[in-house]
Amino acid sequence: MRSKLFVPASRPELFDKAMASEADALSFDLEDAVAPARKQAAREALAAWLASPAFEAGQARHAKKIIVRVNADDSPHFAGDLQALGGLPIDMINLPKVEHAAALQASVDQAIAAGFAGEFLVTVETPRALVRAAELAEAHPRVAGLQLGLADLFEPLGVDRYQPETLRAVMLSLRLGAGCAGKYAMDAAYARVGDAEGFRAEARLARSLGFLGKSCVHPSQIAIANEVFGFDADEVEQARRIVAASRRHEGVGAFLLDGKMIDAPFVRRAEDVLRAVGAAA
Repeated sequence: MRSKLFVPASRPELFDKAMASEADALSFDLEDAVAPARKQAAREALAAWLASPAFEAGQARHAKKIIVRVNADDSPHFAGDLQALGGLPIDMINLPKVEHAAALQASVDQAIAAGFAGEFLVTVETPRALVRAAELAEAHPRVAGLQLGLADLFEPLGVDRYQPETLRAVMLSLRLGAGCAGKYAMDAAYARVGDAEGFRAEARLARSLGFLGKSCVHPSQIAIANEVFGFDADEVEQARRIVAASRRHEGVGAFLLDGKMIDAPFVRRAEDVLRAVGAAA
């Protein structure tokens, strides 16, 4: 999931275009991008499209991960979102504004009871949630990862959202929290659509801190995210060599490869790279 494109669920004219994009995942938004008066219409439009032959045909061609960002569990719209989504071909529900593990567990259980069979992506977008990132990642087995939400985290506190030093500290905190439970971390959206180099720099920072991919709010950002979070031929070949060498040294705790000491963490990372690109070891 190198790139995850946000698509307002209230804009059905964009659905087929998003499906035809190069994004690895589509995140249909029922929350912030949809005005309260349009929530029900957005649910109905999204549900109709997900149940349509056009979606089935598009998914057969493009194989997207389908995500829906629902409204917060303490909002009057949460139950209606779950009711509308039950039984539809959705891979993941994105739960926003989560702060407490107990509330997260209850939300997941409620979604499962409504007929949702996929995984959950939890957005960390408040100071309390950031402090509790590890607890949220460990709250339920079907939580697949944590996602950073910088606007809600920074704007109320007057924190400059584009300061690299600040971003690094927050990104690392989230990544370590997710790592406590063996879950992945997804980077936040970048609102300056016209600033391609700024988006690239932020994506590179996230990649250097072990993030899986980045959210996109415009199709022009997709190619950059795919490039930054992808693996080049040299990385894949090195991963293949590490895994092959680990098999030759089975039963040995650590071994030398190209003058570098390799042990279990390096092997696990190499295996992750090969899985990500679908390469054989």
